[in-house]
Amino acid sequence: MRFGFVTCVELGLSCMEEIYSVGGELHLAITLKDEVAREKSGRIYLDDFSKKHNIKLLKCNNINDQEIVDTIIQYNIDWLFIIGWSQIAKENILSAPQRGVLGIHPTLLPIGRGRAPIPWPIIKGHKETGVTLFKLDKGVDTGPILQQIALPIVSNETATSLYSKVNNAHCTLIHNVWPKLVSDTIQLTVQDEKNATLWPGRSPEDGEVFKTMTSTQADRLIRGVTKPYPGAYIKHCGVKYIVWSAKFNNEANFEKTFDINDDFLQFKLSDGVLISSNWEVVK
Repeated sequence: MRFGFVTCVELGLSCMEEIYSVGGELHLAITLKDEVAREKSGRIYLDDFSKKHNIKLLKCNNINDQEIVDTIIQYNIDWLFIIGWSQIAKENILSAPQRGVLGIHPTLLPIGRGRAPIPWPIIKGHKETGVTLFKLDKGVDTGPILQQIALPIVSNETATSLYSKVNNAHCTLIHNVWPKLVSDTIQLTVQDEKNATLWPGRSPEDGEVFKTMTSTQADRLIRGVTKPYPGAYIKHCGVKYIVWSAKFNNEANFEKTFDINDDFLQFKLSDGVLISSNWEVVK
């Protein structure tokens, strides 16, 4: 069985390292050209890893380039992993490996197909999320499932802590499934469409905290879009204040709408006061 891997971020490299930690090997690695997406969060380069393990390394502008398709076929790749890659793989890539393309999505599919899979479950107040290893098809996160790992969302969960859990779960999935991939004994489970939900993308502008929000709504938003994401923010008198974390007081007698006192930022909500010592001004 021959494997290829597509990534350009730290999470993908961690999965590649996990493959070698369980005694596996890769026969082809694909990443972005060095000058592309230099500012991408978690951006990494595969030169050293590929050289160390004698893996053919191919760099591209787009995963759907014909050169990529031809190389996958040339190297007789059975399974191709695509992890931490923002470009959508088209039919020419999906059909190039002999058995297919595998991806990992950080929700319990079919729940949470689409975008922003780490912020949304926190913002929505879910008690659980997870990570799913699945075979890609033409749809958006609709392919059959190899394995899932459930992850509880605790009351003070943040995007930072959930991101770490999700990263660890990626490696655990690789560890668990690799022997079955090598022995060609995996079992695929078709997703249950009646349970499917599609989550939309989020932009930095979606992180605004409004005075009409409840403390619960503001708390979930702040925790859901904190680092590594752009953060929730308050606008006051034309100034934008990023709030990375906050506490809430539903009994405080706070007459002002907004105040900064002794490094504490306070903002009045519909049912209480947001209080933060972890904030910054965006100029």
